[in-house]
Amino acid sequence: MNLIEINDELYIKEKEIEYRFTHASGPGGQHVNKAATAVQLRFDIPNSTSLPKDVQERLITLGGNRVTRDGILILESSQHRSQEKNRMAALERLRALVVEASVPPKPRKPTQPSNVERQKRLQDKHHRSEKKKARRKVDPDLD
Repeated sequence: MNLIEINDELYIKEKEIEYRFTHASGPGGQHVNKAATAVQLRFDIPNSTSLPKDVQERLITLGGNRVTRDGILILESSQHRSQEKNRMAALERLRALVVEASVPPKPRKPTQPSNVERQKRLQDKHHRSEKKKARRKVDPDLD
C-alpha cells in the first residue's frame, strides 16, 4: 500500500485520492486540444481512515467552497503542460491544506478591559452625547 507523507505524524493512503484528467483551457496550441493535462484531485474527507476526526473537521472548514456537501475536497491544477506536474501540484496543495488543518487552534483566553479603558470609553460616550445635545434646537419655552 502506497502512503503519501504529509508530515512526520500524518500519512494519506494513495487509494483514498482520486484523480480525474481533463483538457486544460487557455493557450497551448495543438497540445492543449489533444492532451488531457488538467488534473482534478478528489479526496473524500469523512471516509478517510488516514486522518483523525479533528483534522478532518478542520480540513472541511479550511477547504471552504472546494468541499462538496458530501465532504469531498476537490482541488484542480492546470498550470503546467504536463499531466504529471499538474498531478504533483494538486497533491502538494492537498498536503499544504492537511498540514494547516493538523495544527489545532490556540484556545482563546477571555480578557476584560482595564479600568482605564472603561473610563476612557465612558468619557468618549459622554463627549459624543454632549456634542449631539449641542446640535439640538433650543426650545424657547424652557427659558
